[in-house]
Amino acid sequence: MNRERFISFLESVSFWEPEWLEELRSSCIERGVPVVRRDAAQLLRFLTVQTGAENILEVGTAEGYSSLLMWDASGGKVHIDTIENSERRLEKARVNLARAEGGIRLLEGDALEILPGLEGPYDLVFMDAAKGQYLNFLPEVLRLLKSGGTLVTDNTLQEGRILESRFAVERRDRTIHSRMRGYIRKLMDTPELVSTLLACGDGMLLSVKR
Repeated sequence: MNRERFISFLESVSFWEPEWLEELRSSCIERGVPVVRRDAAQLLRFLTVQTGAENILEVGTAEGYSSLLMWDASGGKVHIDTIENSERRLEKARVNLARAEGGIRLLEGDALEILPGLEGPYDLVFMDAAKGQYLNFLPEVLRLLKSGGTLVTDNTLQEGRILESRFAVERRDRTIHSRMRGYIRKLMDTPELVSTLLACGDGMLLSVKR
């Protein structure tokens, strides 16, 4: 099955995004701002509703697209804490997230410093920040995730590079390649989690805390 044809088909049959959110998505893509891919966004919207999440933690805001996607999926009922460290993205994020009228709290700074100060528990955690830091974020993320809660990790396949041997990828990419493989292995091997890796977007790793 051709992946691009599948994505086109999904878009043709699925009316899952309001106009204002589509405009934000298009703007991010045009300016090179990271944004979750369409099929992954569809899955994230589904999981927000399916889990019945009332409290969500997002690690990696960018300009707020995925936070607003989850907030919209919940009908504006969910509370979201989202963490961003990039000064050049925070200004836009503040403006965009104001649409949620207090339903989304933007936490500005380094996630490694912010996470220990959060109390949780969270029903759903969306990990979409600096890929090389995922393993470092994980202990606090698991502390904050409630029993029965879902951890969603984006960009785990790295455009397919994660499938290759370490020595088959560019030297400059070997550190992130090794760390991401270590992260995937850690989630798969952690007894308190049940995890599965989906070829959705650029790789969505789903984990449920027992």
